[in-house]
Amino acid sequence: MNRRDLLILAAAGLAMPGFARADETARGRLIRLSAVPSAHVKSRDVTVWLPPGYDASDDRYPVLYMHDGQNLFEAATANFGEWGVDEHLERLIAGGQVLAPIVVGVWNTDLRLREYIPADLLAALPDDMRGEVQSIYGGPALSDGYVRFLAEELKPLIDARFRTLTSATDTTISGSSMGGLISLYAVMKRPDVFSAAACLSTHWPLKVQGLEAGPELDAWRERLVAAWTGVIAAGLPTPNAHRFYFDRGDETLDGFYAEFQTEVDAAFRRQGYGPDRFTSLVFPGAQHNEASWNSRLDVPLKFLLSPSF
Repeated sequence: MNRRDLLILAAAGLAMPGFARADETARGRLIRLSAVPSAHVKSRDVTVWLPPGYDASDDRYPVLYMHDGQNLFEAATANFGEWGVDEHLERLIAGGQVLAPIVVGVWNTDLRLREYIPADLLAALPDDMRGEVQSIYGGPALSDGYVRFLAEELKPLIDARFRTLTSATDTTISGSSMGGLISLYAVMKRPDVFSAAACLSTHWPLKVQGLEAGPELDAWRERLVAAWTGVIAAGLPTPNAHRFYFDRGDETLDGFYAEFQTEVDAAFRRQGYGPDRFTSLVFPGAQHNEASWNSRLDVPLKFLLSPSF
């Protein structure tokens, strides 16, 4: 990413605690909202990307919410590499391939695993599996509170401060790995707020140890898939107004996802999701990391922000 000139703006202009930083770029404008408060989860930073032309027009824009916000735009804040969301969107917008959106990058916290694991799934697991997952993650799920933060606190703030299109049709959500799980869950829990989710390398197994091929993994997968398909059948919104995108690679951690994803795909289709509302793709050679998500980001962005929807 090209070096950016940094402008420091007083927070009073955004009614936020601390300061907001705006980065002026040819790819639009980045604004950092510091320590956004919540009654439901820990406070966190939020990075907002305004598309090219935002400041020169009175137009309103659809909004894409994305998790792990520190990894989306700037190498300086990304521990494992950045997605290059602004570079992808600048090119896609210029080519007329997507609608120009406002992107809201929601930073994670040290409670990321608990905030991103769907509470309804955890509740549906057999007792021994639930106990194991909670031990790995450090406690019960906090995802219901996180979704409330997104829908009831952050979205009203963004809508009040920026020129957004506020309907669910114009509001989408995306993430990778555990961020894929919480993106799916957000649409399931608040279909009145989010109309579509893009879930990259969705971490269906919930753990990273004990995934070696064999009876242990087979038993874990069978029980977990049974819980997942039940949660999906009970919680998916009607397909006429909602859309879902899933993808995966076939190397590193993504190499364990094929059988999970196949069963989840079948559950979506049983709920009436056809090819115009549901996409599940495989990217051979792709790994479970930011570089792989960056390399294929055009595909989910075009799904979420297609001019035809």
